[in-house]
Amino acid sequence: MQDAEYDFYTDLAGLPKGEWLTELAKVAEEQGFFQPLGRKHFAAHIRRDDTLLVTFETVQGMRALAKSAEPFGWSMVRNQGWSHLCVASDGDTWFRDRHVIGLFDRMIDDGFFDDFEQVIFYGAGPCGYAAAAFSVAAPGARVMVVQPQATLDPRVTEWDDRFREMRRTDFTSRYGYAPDMLDACDQAFVLYDPAETLDAMHAALFTRAAVKQFRLRNMGGAIQGDLLAMDDILPNLLTMVADGTLDDLNFAQAYRARRTHPWYLRRVLAALDRQDRTALTHMLIKNVTSRMEEPRFQRRLAKLEAAREAAAAQNVAKEG
Repeated sequence: MQDAEYDFYTDLAGLPKGEWLTELAKVAEEQGFFQPLGRKHFAAHIRRDDTLLVTFETVQGMRALAKSAEPFGWSMVRNQGWSHLCVASDGDTWFRDRHVIGLFDRMIDDGFFDDFEQVIFYGAGPCGYAAAAFSVAAPGARVMVVQPQATLDPRVTEWDDRFREMRRTDFTSRYGYAPDMLDACDQAFVLYDPAETLDAMHAALFTRAAVKQFRLRNMGGAIQGDLLAMDDILPNLLTMVADGTLDDLNFAQAYRARRTHPWYLRRVLAALDRQDRTALTHMLIKNVTSRMEEPRFQRRLAKLEAAREAAAAQNVAKEG
């Protein structure tokens, strides 16, 4: 059982940004350390046991996705007793900043990661890029990233036109090309939706011997938010990463949580509508309405069945 001194509770929701950062820094300094990294980044460390979770997060993501507006990893500190290092950015920077690079260089020199039996890196999107790229600082680490970019160097990914403002940013110096940085890891897991073409193209660049890819079809372009909304699926996946038990079967069992997630079900319905697969659409709607109170699906079922009844009556009239 976790010692009482390890329990800490925060509620940073609703605070103005400046107060929010002050309170977050206060908690981190009491539990480990807090370090500003230039104008747009900071690091917050909480020390517990010999498993270290390193998360890359944005200020905006923390304030929007967590009910208590705290770093995602703090829940793992409370529930698992893990240590945690949050490296945060104000906005999407892909962490291509000399202060962040300097932090990891110092940690390598100081043997920071050597103090832990196990190190796990996690991030999503631009933060997923950073988690993969900086994982090389802890050889033998395990990595889980969601919808990561491999690089935004236009000589490699000129086909990705989503982040044009980043094309002058250096992605070729230290910790630059994320897939190459995974060569030092023990295991890495890449989660993405194959129907999101640009995400799938980046995911393909991560093909490596130690990399396992999980395809989350119909999850769309904001997978992390949906995973956080699906009960405890994201913490469970990270726990399996730590235990070395994340495989196809265990992932599939955990991912069954999507069957009760309204946004996922609506995306599946939209995909079937686009494909004009009427029979499958009816089967999906019947299944959902038999298990859940979903007004949108119930209304759609009523329309479908009314249309079927009208068509049947029309056929009877023709035969008569």
